[in-house]
Amino acid sequence: MASTLKPQKKIELFSGTYFGACTLGGIIACGPTHTAVTPLDLVKCRRQVDPSIYKSNIGAWRSIAAKEGLRGVFFGWAPTFVGYSFQGAGKYGAYEVFKYAYGEKLFPNAPKTMVYLGASATAEAIADLFLCPFEAIKVRMQTTLPPFAPNLRQGWSKIVSKEGYAGLYKGLYPLWARQIPYTMVKFASFEAVVVQIYKTLGKPKESFSTIQQTGVSFLGGYIAGIGCAVVSHPADVMVSKLNADRQPGETAGKAISRIYGKIGFAGLWNGLPVRVLMIGTLTGFQWLIYDSFKVYLGLPTTGGH
Repeated sequence: MASTLKPQKKIELFSGTYFGACTLGGIIACGPTHTAVTPLDLVKCRRQVDPSIYKSNIGAWRSIAAKEGLRGVFFGWAPTFVGYSFQGAGKYGAYEVFKYAYGEKLFPNAPKTMVYLGASATAEAIADLFLCPFEAIKVRMQTTLPPFAPNLRQGWSKIVSKEGYAGLYKGLYPLWARQIPYTMVKFASFEAVVVQIYKTLGKPKESFSTIQQTGVSFLGGYIAGIGCAVVSHPADVMVSKLNADRQPGETAGKAISRIYGKIGFAGLWNGLPVRVLMIGTLTGFQWLIYDSFKVYLGLPTTGGH
């Protein structure tokens, strides 16, 4: 008797289903990973706003845990999870869309690096529109003592009631300044690093197992993440400062000028070692999760061609 089971339908590359799968992969890669490093992010943000608040990162976690327990160490996890899930959807899904549109349709003869840079910049600009409100709430919750709000819902309501919906987007320009260069480095350097890894290994990508390929994705992502952290750190500091210390009615330009006058150039680099550790690890695991999800669906890993 012939089997009635039908073979699993393969996802066609660059189809709507493919881009939808990449979008879902972005959610899975970004939301949980950013949430997992909330303790690092919490201390980083507080030290950016007030360098004297803690003497060390370990001392900070001990102090927070002693006063508030594990909940305090992960304070701000909810806006982090929601915001970066939305951002991951836009970042990875839109990147795949624009990489195909720019590289295959609009500018087929353009250098690949230019395609990667353009696609990642466009994708991140869109993704940040979804991230910005939750980033604003997260930063205010984490950098104010006592906390601006105890949870995401109250944080949203408090900002909207006092400042309107515009209050959720007052950090958009600095967020773009942080995230767009970050993502351009993240994607373009990842693609370049993965190609170089396979060249160093001396065999084409297809000759390696999928487990080995996802291992390359993790290594390439970690290396790319270090560059991301350095490039975007000054803007990251300014985003934290603006969300915590922007005065009512003050334009973004005036606020940036006032804050820079107080902290100077050196102040823009507060918390960099923590962020290098955080972003390197974060980016490595994001690429590992994203490409593992693609492999699970029968799709090829990213880069290496």
